[in-house]
Amino acid sequence: MTDIIEKPIQRHSETSNNSFATRHNDISALGVVDFADCNQCSRYPNRWSSIRENISAPAAEFMGAFILCLLGCGGNCQANLSANKNVSANPAGDVVTSNLSWAIGLSLGVWLSANYSGGHLNPAVTIAFATVRGFPWKKVPIYLLAQLLGALCGAGVVYATYFHAIDIVEGGSNIRTIAGSGNLFGTYAADYLTSVSAFFTEFVGSAMLITGIFMFTDKKNGPAPPGVVPVGIFFTVLGISSALGMNTGAALNPARDLGPRILTAMVGYGGAVFNFRNQYWLWCPILGPIFGMVVAAFFYDVMLYRGSESITNKPTEEAERHHLHSCAHRNKLHGAAEIV
Repeated sequence: MTDIIEKPIQRHSETSNNSFATRHNDISALGVVDFADCNQCSRYPNRWSSIRENISAPAAEFMGAFILCLLGCGGNCQANLSANKNVSANPAGDVVTSNLSWAIGLSLGVWLSANYSGGHLNPAVTIAFATVRGFPWKKVPIYLLAQLLGALCGAGVVYATYFHAIDIVEGGSNIRTIAGSGNLFGTYAADYLTSVSAFFTEFVGSAMLITGIFMFTDKKNGPAPPGVVPVGIFFTVLGISSALGMNTGAALNPARDLGPRILTAMVGYGGAVFNFRNQYWLWCPILGPIFGMVVAAFFYDVMLYRGSESITNKPTEEAERHHLHSCAHRNKLHGAAEIV
């Protein structure tokens, strides 16, 4: 403990040897476990802790999505804006650094949020887990809202950081175009790509992402050691963006695209960001990842997954009765063995 914490505890213990602080906090003197690890105590040591219990999951989703778009959009801006000679004499990045920025952003975001919210950071991931793995549907709206706001705010910080360079590249502070800098925030299909191919690209990339997530967290498939899952996700995203990113920018995440897209509409890019290719923003970077992840999640669970939380492994009534009978019989034998 630091001196700041120890001093008031010492003063309090002088007035009451049986005080709450002495019993639970003065670990060095009494040799008891830390308050947070005490099974006999409330998990809410103060009023704020009880409030935090209810908001920690959406807060973690917000913070994780914020980190994702802060580093991802920031990597896009640094690589592309620095390529302009009027901004920088030497480029400060390229497509590789952009891909790394998104992969690092997602892995750090998952690392931060995994123990508090599950580390979804992606509406398509949340919907896939709700559809196939029993994630409560009542939690889906607040998760999606937190992810969207986190992505929007992360992109907002990036824009505030780079708007001077954007002014130079665009040719003025009152000029904002998709081709000039808008595509550094939202994702837009290449000119040569058909609408079907754009949707298919997002579908396949997103299917690969959820497969990677399921693969790394499958306890019956050589699961990654604790804390290593974000590293696996890093390589998954890096591989997808390096192999499939050219066509659409590899959104793979409705919040990652919609949040920054809303930001660009707010700061001067206007309705063009939503009118691009007849509402491209809806059917490609939103519906593409959702359908891709739900289909791939269902396929993984049907063919491979054996965990009880999957809808594909829900036991029949007969299997349920057999399980209860077996457990009762085993407990009876165990009790008899203890008596002997």
